[in-house]
Amino acid sequence: MNYILFDGPSRNNLLPFTFTRPVADIRVGILTIREKWETHLGATTTIVTEDYLSDKYPMVEMEENIMINASCLPHKELVEAITNLKENQAIFEGEELVAFFAKEAQDDINFDDFEIIEYQQDIIKIEHTWDIFSKNGEAIKQDFNLLTKDRTSQAIPASNNIIAPENIFIEEGAELEFTTLNASKGPIYIGKNAEIMEGSIIRGPLALCESAAIKLGSKIYGPATIGPHSKVGGEISNSVIFGYSSKGHDGFLGDSVLGEWCNLGADTNNSNLKNNYAEVRLWDYQTQGFAKTGLQFCGLIMGDHSKCGINTMFNTGTVVGVSANIFGSGFPRNFIPSFSWGGNAGFSTYLTKKAFEVAPIVMKRRNVEFTDQDKAILEHVFEETKRFRRY
Repeated sequence: MNYILFDGPSRNNLLPFTFTRPVADIRVGILTIREKWETHLGATTTIVTEDYLSDKYPMVEMEENIMINASCLPHKELVEAITNLKENQAIFEGEELVAFFAKEAQDDINFDDFEIIEYQQDIIKIEHTWDIFSKNGEAIKQDFNLLTKDRTSQAIPASNNIIAPENIFIEEGAELEFTTLNASKGPIYIGKNAEIMEGSIIRGPLALCESAAIKLGSKIYGPATIGPHSKVGGEISNSVIFGYSSKGHDGFLGDSVLGEWCNLGADTNNSNLKNNYAEVRLWDYQTQGFAKTGLQFCGLIMGDHSKCGINTMFNTGTVVGVSANIFGSGFPRNFIPSFSWGGNAGFSTYLTKKAFEVAPIVMKRRNVEFTDQDKAILEHVFEETKRFRRY
Protein backbone atom coordinates (compact mmCIF):
# COMPACT_ATOMS: atom_id res chain seq x y z
CA MET A 1 0.00 0.00 0.00
CA ASN A 2 1.13 3.55 -0.76
CA TYR A 3 0.80 6.06 2.08
CA ILE A 4 0.58 9.83 1.45
CA LEU A 5 0.61 12.47 4.19
CA PHE A 6 -1.35 15.63 3.36
CA ASP A 7 -1.11 19.07 4.99
CA GLY A 8 -4.80 19.50 5.72
CA PRO A 9 -6.52 22.59 7.13
CA SER A 10 -3.92 23.06 9.91
CA ARG A 11 -1.22 24.19 7.50
CA ASN A 12 -1.88 27.93 7.81
CA ASN A 13 -2.17 27.71 11.61
CA LEU A 14 1.36 26.29 11.69
CA LEU A 15 3.07 29.19 9.93
CA PRO A 16 5.89 30.28 9.97
CA PHE A 17 7.13 26.66 10.15
CA THR A 18 5.03 25.52 7.19
CA PHE A 19 6.39 28.32 5.02
CA THR A 20 9.44 26.10 4.51
CA ARG A 21 8.20 22.52 5.08
CA PRO A 22 5.06 20.40 4.91
CA VAL A 23 3.19 19.70 8.14
CA ALA A 24 4.59 16.15 8.13
CA ASP A 25 8.15 17.41 8.61
CA ILE A 26 7.43 19.28 11.83
CA ARG A 27 9.39 17.78 14.73
CA VAL A 28 7.49 17.09 17.95
CA GLY A 29 8.74 14.57 20.47
CA ILE A 30 11.86 12.76 19.25
CA LEU A 31 10.81 12.28 15.62
CA THR A 32 9.19 14.35 12.92
CA ILE A 33 5.55 13.51 12.20
CA ARG A 34 6.60 11.82 8.95
CA GLU A 35 9.22 9.71 10.78
CA LYS A 36 6.61 8.62 13.34
CA TRP A 37 4.23 7.41 10.63
CA GLU A 38 6.96 5.64 8.68
CA THR A 39 8.16 3.84 11.80
CA HIS A 40 4.65 2.72 12.73
CA LEU A 41 3.75 1.71 9.18
CA GLY A 42 7.06 0.10 8.32
CA ALA A 43 6.88 1.93 4.99
CA THR A 44 8.05 5.14 3.35
CA THR A 45 5.57 7.96 2.77
CA THR A 46 5.27 10.87 0.38
CA ILE A 47 3.65 14.28 0.74
CA VAL A 48 0.81 16.42 -0.59
CA THR A 49 1.71 20.02 0.17
CA GLU A 50 1.85 23.49 -1.41
CA ASP A 51 2.95 23.64 -5.06
CA TYR A 52 6.07 25.69 -4.31
CA LEU A 53 7.26 23.04 -1.82
CA SER A 54 6.51 20.05 -4.05
CA ASP A 55 9.87 19.96 -5.87
CA LYS A 56 11.64 19.34 -2.57
CA TYR A 57 8.80 17.29 -1.08
CA PRO A 58 7.29 15.35 -4.01
CA MET A 59 4.22 13.15 -3.98
CA VAL A 60 4.31 9.65 -5.42
CA GLU A 61 0.86 8.36 -6.32
CA MET A 62 0.16 4.71 -7.07
CA GLU A 63 -2.93 2.78 -8.12
CA GLU A 64 -4.10 2.45 -4.51
CA ASN A 65 -3.26 5.04 -1.85
CA ILE A 66 -4.13 5.82 1.73
CA MET A 67 -4.15 9.55 2.44
CA ILE A 68 -3.36 10.56 6.04
CA ASN A 69 -3.87 13.94 7.70
CA ALA A 70 -0.33 14.92 8.73
CA SER A 71 -1.48 16.92 11.75
CA CYS A 72 -2.48 13.63 13.46
CA LEU A 73 0.17 11.79 15.45
CA PRO A 74 0.07 8.00 15.09
CA HIS A 75 -0.55 5.44 17.80
CA LYS A 76 -1.13 1.70 17.60
CA GLU A 77 -4.93 1.72 17.38
CA LEU A 78 -5.06 4.57 14.86
CA VAL A 79 -2.43 2.94 12.65
CA GLU A 80 -4.40 -0.32 12.73
CA ALA A 81 -7.60 1.45 11.71
CA ILE A 82 -5.84 3.24 8.86
CA THR A 83 -4.04 0.19 7.47
CA ASN A 84 -7.39 -1.67 7.43
CA LEU A 85 -9.06 0.96 5.22
CA LYS A 86 -10.73 -0.35 2.08
CA GLU A 87 -11.86 1.36 -1.11
CA ASN A 88 -14.37 4.19 -0.53
CA GLN A 89 -13.79 4.25 3.22
CA ALA A 90 -12.72 7.27 5.26
CA ILE A 91 -11.94 7.86 8.93
CA PHE A 92 -13.23 10.99 10.64
CA GLU A 93 -12.85 12.22 14.20
CA GLY A 94 -15.94 14.36 14.61
CA GLU A 95 -15.89 16.76 11.67
CA GLU A 96 -12.19 16.34 10.96
CA LEU A 97 -10.85 14.06 8.25
CA VAL A 98 -8.16 11.71 9.52
CA ALA A 99 -7.53 9.35 6.57
CA PHE A 100 -9.16 7.89 3.47
CA PHE A 101 -8.58 5.30 0.76
CA ALA A 102 -8.07 6.79 -2.72
CA LYS A 103 -7.52 5.20 -6.11
CA GLU A 104 -5.34 6.90 -8.69
CA ALA A 105 -8.29 7.11 -11.08
CA GLN A 106 -10.36 9.16 -8.59
CA ASP A 107 -10.00 12.76 -9.72
CA ASP A 108 -12.65 14.16 -7.38
CA ILE A 109 -13.23 12.92 -3.85
CA ASN A 110 -16.80 13.19 -2.57
CA PHE A 111 -17.10 11.88 0.96
CA ASP A 112 -20.88 11.60 0.56
CA ASP A 113 -20.05 8.51 -1.50
CA PHE A 114 -17.75 7.06 1.18
CA GLU A 115 -18.40 4.81 4.13
CA ILE A 116 -17.50 7.02 7.08
CA ILE A 117 -15.77 5.38 10.03
CA GLU A 118 -16.11 7.46 13.19
CA TYR A 119 -12.90 7.21 15.22
CA GLN A 120 -13.76 7.31 18.93
CA GLN A 121 -10.36 7.38 20.63
CA ASP A 122 -8.29 10.48 21.34
CA ILE A 123 -5.78 11.60 18.73
CA ILE A 124 -2.92 13.97 19.49
CA LYS A 125 -3.11 16.64 16.78
CA ILE A 126 -0.66 19.42 15.96
CA GLU A 127 -3.01 22.14 14.76
CA HIS A 128 -1.35 25.33 16.06
CA THR A 129 2.25 26.42 16.59
CA TRP A 130 1.86 26.28 20.36
CA ASP A 131 0.74 22.65 20.17
CA ILE A 132 4.33 21.79 19.25
CA PHE A 133 5.62 22.60 22.73
CA SER A 134 2.43 22.09 24.75
CA LYS A 135 1.97 18.51 23.46
CA ASN A 136 5.67 17.70 23.28
CA GLY A 137 5.82 15.82 26.58
CA GLU A 138 3.32 13.18 25.52
CA ALA A 139 4.94 12.96 22.08
CA ILE A 140 8.36 12.30 23.66
CA LYS A 141 6.92 9.50 25.79
CA GLN A 142 5.23 7.87 22.79
CA ASP A 143 8.37 8.12 20.63
CA PHE A 144 10.56 6.85 23.48
CA ASN A 145 8.42 3.73 23.80
CA LEU A 146 8.34 3.27 20.03
CA LEU A 147 12.11 3.60 19.52
CA THR A 148 13.33 1.69 22.57
CA LYS A 149 10.95 -1.28 22.59
CA ASP A 150 12.89 -4.57 22.89
CA ARG A 151 16.20 -2.69 22.70
CA THR A 152 18.99 -2.23 25.26
CA SER A 153 20.46 1.15 26.06
CA GLN A 154 24.16 1.83 26.01
CA ALA A 155 25.58 1.82 29.55
CA ILE A 156 25.33 5.06 31.53
CA PRO A 157 28.87 6.15 32.50
CA ALA A 158 29.47 5.89 36.25
CA SER A 159 30.44 9.57 36.68
CA ASN A 160 26.84 10.70 36.10
CA ASN A 161 24.27 11.35 38.84
CA ILE A 162 21.16 9.41 37.80
CA ILE A 163 17.54 9.30 38.98
CA ALA A 164 15.23 6.66 37.43
CA PRO A 165 17.81 5.04 35.10
CA GLU A 166 15.12 2.72 33.71
CA ASN A 167 13.66 5.76 31.90
CA ILE A 168 16.94 6.70 30.20
CA PHE A 169 18.03 5.39 26.81
CA ILE A 170 21.42 6.15 25.27
CA GLU A 171 22.17 5.43 21.61
CA GLU A 172 25.51 4.35 20.22
CA GLY A 173 28.23 6.98 20.16
CA ALA A 174 26.60 9.32 22.69
CA GLU A 175 28.84 10.96 25.29
CA LEU A 176 27.97 12.18 28.79
CA GLU A 177 30.10 12.60 31.90
CA PHE A 178 29.50 14.31 35.26
CA THR A 179 25.90 15.29 34.52
CA THR A 180 22.70 15.01 36.56
CA LEU A 181 19.84 13.23 34.77
CA ASN A 182 16.45 13.02 36.47
CA ALA A 183 14.08 10.82 34.48
CA SER A 184 11.52 10.42 37.24
CA LYS A 185 9.19 12.98 35.59
CA GLY A 186 9.59 11.63 32.05
CA PRO A 187 11.98 9.70 29.81
CA ILE A 188 15.35 10.95 28.65
CA TYR A 189 16.46 9.91 25.16
CA ILE A 190 20.05 10.61 24.11
CA GLY A 191 20.51 10.10 20.39
CA LYS A 192 23.33 8.68 18.34
CA ASN A 193 26.58 10.68 18.65
CA ALA A 194 24.89 13.27 20.88
CA GLU A 195 26.78 14.86 23.76
CA ILE A 196 25.89 16.25 27.18
CA MET A 197 28.82 18.19 28.58
CA GLU A 198 29.93 18.27 32.20
CA GLY A 199 27.90 20.01 34.86
CA SER A 200 24.60 19.95 32.96
CA ILE A 201 21.43 19.34 34.97
CA ILE A 202 18.51 17.79 33.11
CA ARG A 203 14.98 16.83 34.10
CA GLY A 204 12.96 14.79 31.60
CA PRO A 205 11.11 14.39 29.39
CA LEU A 206 14.03 15.17 27.06
CA ALA A 207 14.76 14.26 23.45
CA LEU A 208 18.37 14.98 22.54
CA CYS A 209 18.49 13.96 18.91
CA GLU A 210 21.32 12.65 16.75
CA SER A 211 24.60 14.63 16.92
CA ALA A 212 23.04 17.35 19.09
CA ALA A 213 24.95 18.83 22.03
CA ILE A 214 24.13 20.30 25.43
CA LYS A 215 26.98 22.56 26.50
CA LEU A 216 28.74 22.93 29.85
CA GLY A 217 26.60 23.65 32.90
CA SER A 218 23.25 23.83 31.08
CA LYS A 219 19.89 23.57 32.84
CA ILE A 220 17.16 21.78 30.89
CA TYR A 221 13.61 21.39 32.21
CA GLY A 222 11.46 19.00 30.25
CA PRO A 223 9.54 18.53 28.17
CA ALA A 224 12.26 19.62 25.76
CA THR A 225 13.41 18.52 22.32
CA ILE A 226 16.83 19.41 20.98
CA GLY A 227 16.76 18.47 17.31
CA PRO A 228 19.55 16.87 15.26
CA HIS A 229 22.86 18.75 15.02
CA SER A 230 21.63 21.52 17.34
CA LYS A 231 23.77 23.01 20.10
CA VAL A 232 22.27 24.49 23.26
CA GLY A 233 23.40 26.06 26.50
CA GLY A 234 22.02 28.11 29.37
CA GLU A 235 18.45 27.49 30.57
CA ILE A 236 15.73 25.82 28.48
CA SER A 237 12.22 24.91 29.61
CA ASN A 238 9.35 23.27 27.71
CA SER A 239 10.70 24.07 24.26
CA VAL A 240 11.27 22.39 20.88
CA ILE A 241 14.22 23.06 18.56
CA PHE A 242 13.69 21.40 15.18
CA GLY A 243 17.32 20.87 14.18
CA TYR A 244 20.56 22.48 12.98
CA SER A 245 19.98 25.45 15.28
CA SER A 246 22.11 27.03 18.00
CA LYS A 247 21.37 28.50 21.39
CA GLY A 248 24.92 27.99 22.48
CA HIS A 249 25.23 30.36 25.42
CA ASP A 250 23.58 31.51 28.65
CA GLY A 251 20.09 32.94 28.47
CA PHE A 252 16.54 31.61 28.90
CA LEU A 253 14.34 29.92 26.30
CA GLY A 254 10.94 28.82 27.58
CA ASP A 255 7.64 27.58 26.10
CA SER A 256 9.08 28.19 22.66
CA VAL A 257 9.70 26.63 19.25
CA LEU A 258 12.69 27.29 17.00
CA GLY A 259 12.83 26.09 13.41
CA GLU A 260 15.97 24.95 11.58
CA TRP A 261 19.12 27.02 10.99
CA CYS A 262 18.26 29.51 13.75
CA ASN A 263 20.85 31.13 16.00
CA LEU A 264 20.26 32.92 19.30
CA GLY A 265 23.09 35.24 20.34
CA ALA A 266 24.67 35.04 23.79
CA ASP A 267 22.39 36.01 26.69
CA THR A 268 19.24 36.05 24.55
CA ASN A 269 16.16 35.78 26.79
CA ASN A 270 12.47 35.40 26.11
CA SER A 271 9.56 36.13 28.39
CA ASN A 272 7.00 33.34 28.60
CA LEU A 273 4.55 34.96 31.06
CA LYS A 274 2.84 38.34 30.84
CA ASN A 275 3.25 40.71 33.78
CA ASN A 276 -0.51 40.65 34.39
CA TYR A 277 -0.67 36.83 34.01
CA ALA A 278 -3.20 37.23 31.18
CA GLU A 279 -3.79 34.80 28.34
CA VAL A 280 -1.11 35.04 25.66
CA ARG A 281 -2.09 36.01 22.12
CA LEU A 282 0.03 35.09 19.08
CA TRP A 283 0.17 36.57 15.61
CA ASP A 284 -2.24 34.81 13.24
CA TYR A 285 -1.14 34.90 9.59
CA GLN A 286 -4.67 34.29 8.32
CA THR A 287 -6.48 37.05 10.20
CA GLN A 288 -3.41 39.32 10.32
CA GLY A 289 -4.14 39.91 13.98
CA PHE A 290 -3.36 38.38 17.35
CA ALA A 291 -5.24 35.19 18.24
CA LYS A 292 -5.99 33.70 21.64
CA THR A 293 -3.93 30.66 22.55
CA GLY A 294 -5.66 29.64 25.77
CA LEU A 295 -2.19 29.60 27.35
CA GLN A 296 -0.75 31.55 30.24
CA PHE A 297 2.79 30.50 29.32
CA CYS A 298 3.95 31.03 25.74
CA GLY A 299 7.32 32.35 24.60
CA LEU A 300 9.06 32.61 21.22
CA ILE A 301 7.97 31.15 17.87
CA MET A 302 10.83 31.50 15.34
CA GLY A 303 10.87 30.33 11.71
CA ASP A 304 13.78 28.80 9.80
CA HIS A 305 17.00 30.74 9.13
CA SER A 306 16.17 33.51 11.63
CA LYS A 307 18.78 34.87 14.01
CA CYS A 308 19.25 37.38 16.80
CA GLY A 309 22.22 39.24 18.24
CA ILE A 310 23.64 39.13 21.76
CA ASN A 311 21.46 40.29 24.66
CA THR A 312 18.28 40.19 22.58
CA MET A 313 15.05 40.32 24.62
CA PHE A 314 11.80 38.88 23.29
CA ASN A 315 8.38 39.72 24.73
CA THR A 316 5.89 37.04 25.74
CA GLY A 317 4.29 35.50 22.66
CA THR A 318 6.65 36.80 19.99
CA VAL A 319 6.39 35.38 16.46
CA VAL A 320 9.42 35.71 14.17
CA GLY A 321 9.09 34.70 10.54
CA VAL A 322 11.62 33.11 8.18
CA SER A 323 15.11 34.56 7.61
CA ALA A 324 14.78 37.53 9.98
CA ASN A 325 17.70 39.21 11.77
CA ILE A 326 17.00 40.89 15.11
CA PHE A 327 19.50 42.96 17.11
CA GLY A 328 19.85 46.02 19.32
CA SER A 329 18.66 47.07 22.77
CA GLY A 330 15.09 46.99 24.06
CA PHE A 331 12.22 44.68 23.15
CA PRO A 332 11.41 44.37 19.44
CA ARG A 333 7.77 44.13 18.34
CA ASN A 334 6.02 40.81 19.06
CA PHE A 335 5.45 40.04 15.38
CA ILE A 336 8.53 40.23 13.17
CA PRO A 337 7.79 39.44 9.51
CA SER A 338 9.97 37.18 7.41
CA PHE A 339 13.06 38.82 5.88
CA SER A 340 13.13 41.64 8.42
CA TRP A 341 16.35 43.30 9.56
CA GLY A 342 16.53 45.39 12.75
CA GLY A 343 15.07 45.61 16.23
CA ASN A 344 13.38 47.96 18.69
CA ALA A 345 14.71 50.99 16.81
CA GLY A 346 12.98 49.88 13.61
CA PHE A 347 13.14 47.38 10.77
CA SER A 348 14.03 47.30 7.10
CA THR A 349 13.77 44.54 4.50
CA TYR A 350 16.46 41.85 4.56
CA LEU A 351 16.95 41.30 0.85
CA THR A 352 17.24 37.77 -0.53
CA LYS A 353 20.60 38.62 -2.10
CA LYS A 354 22.08 39.08 1.37
CA ALA A 355 20.17 36.11 2.83
CA PHE A 356 21.48 33.83 0.09
CA GLU A 357 25.05 34.83 0.92
CA VAL A 358 24.61 33.74 4.53
CA ALA A 359 22.52 30.55 4.25
CA PRO A 360 25.08 28.47 2.27
CA ILE A 361 27.83 29.37 4.76
CA VAL A 362 25.67 28.43 7.75
CA MET A 363 24.54 25.15 6.21
CA LYS A 364 28.00 24.16 5.02
CA ARG A 365 29.18 24.21 8.64
CA ARG A 366 26.83 21.24 9.21
CA ASN A 367 27.80 19.60 5.90
CA VAL A 368 24.42 20.38 4.34
CA GLU A 369 24.07 21.90 0.87
CA PHE A 370 21.96 24.99 0.21
CA THR A 371 20.21 23.75 -2.92
CA ASP A 372 18.38 25.48 -5.75
CA GLN A 373 15.19 24.01 -4.24
CA ASP A 374 15.95 25.71 -0.90
CA LYS A 375 16.62 28.98 -2.71
CA ALA A 376 13.36 28.77 -4.66
CA ILE A 377 11.37 28.11 -1.48
CA LEU A 378 12.88 31.12 0.29
CA GLU A 379 12.28 33.33 -2.76
CA HIS A 380 8.63 32.30 -2.69
CA VAL A 381 8.39 33.04 1.04
CA PHE A 382 9.96 36.46 0.46
CA GLU A 383 7.29 37.33 -2.11
CA GLU A 384 4.43 35.78 -0.13
CA THR A 385 5.30 37.75 3.02
CA LYS A 386 5.80 41.17 1.43
CA ARG A 387 2.41 42.32 2.69
CA PHE A 388 3.54 41.90 6.32
CA ARG A 389 6.62 44.10 5.97
CA ARG A 390 4.83 47.39 6.60
CA TYR A 391 7.45 49.05 8.79
